[in-house]
Amino acid sequence: MLAAWLPLFVDEAFYWQEGQHLAWAYSDLPALTAWLARLGVALFGPTPLGLRLPFLLIGALLPWLLVRMATREFGPATGWRAGLLFLLLPLAGSLGLLALPDVPLLLASLLCLDAGLRALRRVEAAVGAQLALGLAIGGLTHYRFAAVLLAGGLALLLLREGRRALRSPWLWVALAIGALAWLPLLLWNAQHAEAGLRFQLIERNPWTFDWRGLRLGALQSLLATPLLLLALLLAAWRGLRDPRPAVRCLALCGMLLAGGFFLLGFFADRERVSFHWPLPGHVALLPLVPAVLAGWTRPWRRATWAVLGLGQALALGYCLMAALPQGRAWAAAHGLYPANFSDWQTLAQQVQRRLQTAPPGTRLLAADFKLGAELGFALGDPDIPVLDHPLNRKHGRQAQLALWGVLLESPHALPRPWLLVASPAHAGFAGEGEYRDWLCAQLGGLPAAQVLSVDGGGKRFWLLLAPADGTPLPACAAAVMAAQSPPAAADGRSRSAAAR
Repeated sequence: MLAAWLPLFVDEAFYWQEGQHLAWAYSDLPALTAWLARLGVALFGPTPLGLRLPFLLIGALLPWLLVRMATREFGPATGWRAGLLFLLLPLAGSLGLLALPDVPLLLASLLCLDAGLRALRRVEAAVGAQLALGLAIGGLTHYRFAAVLLAGGLALLLLREGRRALRSPWLWVALAIGALAWLPLLLWNAQHAEAGLRFQLIERNPWTFDWRGLRLGALQSLLATPLLLLALLLAAWRGLRDPRPAVRCLALCGMLLAGGFFLLGFFADRERVSFHWPLPGHVALLPLVPAVLAGWTRPWRRATWAVLGLGQALALGYCLMAALPQGRAWAAAHGLYPANFSDWQTLAQQVQRRLQTAPPGTRLLAADFKLGAELGFALGDPDIPVLDHPLNRKHGRQAQLALWGVLLESPHALPRPWLLVASPAHAGFAGEGEYRDWLCAQLGGLPAAQVLSVDGGGKRFWLLLAPADGTPLPACAAAVMAAQSPPAAADGRSRSAAAR
């Protein structure tokens, strides 16, 4: 239900756009997320639910894989409890609601973790095949899977049983297949001046120590819920001293992944969302948590489950709020507006109406990649031209837009008429005035702006229609600009603003 109602998150729309330009790799990610997005709309229709269905199905599979793994290693009771913990863990139980790479990434992590535990006992062809499948999925999903490889490799090297397993040719065949999955991404970077690697490793990360990493770590802890986090820490600590190889392997993988990302938060990207990075580490520790909880008193056990359930209810409640127009309007009035889940459908409808009354041949333009992708999905057009906006570079999408031929580096030379859709909320500038000046410099003048307010004033969009060739654009100082007008009073209402 939520997947059908929730407006597309901006990254989901861009993955849809990538899926409409099928390739082996892209500037921001390997190919699998875009392929799944393309598969979803091809099989189930170009709707948010259709786009998300492959991810929903994978997300529904994940707790069963954990139950199967934990049951084999520790018995049915532990297996079922681990599965229930997964469902109530906010970031895990809601996985698949959005069409994001974290879904196949966790699938790959669980497949590799399960194969690694099986290899500690005996390495056979089935184990090698499962490991190869997990490695291939991970290599085709995200750069971040390298952390899973590092943690898993270190865990095997630190365990005597793991070093013995590494002598098997089946494991090396699996590793070779997994290495081939990275080849498209490496070739893409080699052909495009390492644009993806530079963004992921250099441009988005300051690599300087900052105490704000504590805030990121606190957010990671809050999302795991405090009592479960304490249980995870105790499970890792006890697991490292356990004589059973499977327990030590889980403790090592979980500790290396979760602890590594916690430390990385002090040096790496703090501007973009990264609180979900430690999730594979938390999930690796879940099979060890039931034994920890068994040693707690009944009130503490009940409190742990209750707080965990409350955390998941709050996470899904936030999604429900973002899915409903009334919820987004309430959030906007209380400073909680989910800007990346804006009412894109109302914007698309207004754009369609404006195009119908515009001169024939009017071309639609978007000010940044977010608007280009969201409007593209709503209007069924994956090739809407996009301005050279700082936001494109901030999110590592500039090179991909240029490769598709939709990046407008000289929009002032574009034949008119055209209709530009912009939003000062996407700007990253000091204010609407600075954004207006930037737009004017890009376009060589500014036409009158029709202002569209959505979600109770949570976000405003500007629709700027340029006249046909031969008619000069109004000078910047005399332009009719939205920045000089108050928001529209009603949701979805639009009007023109007069400069004073």
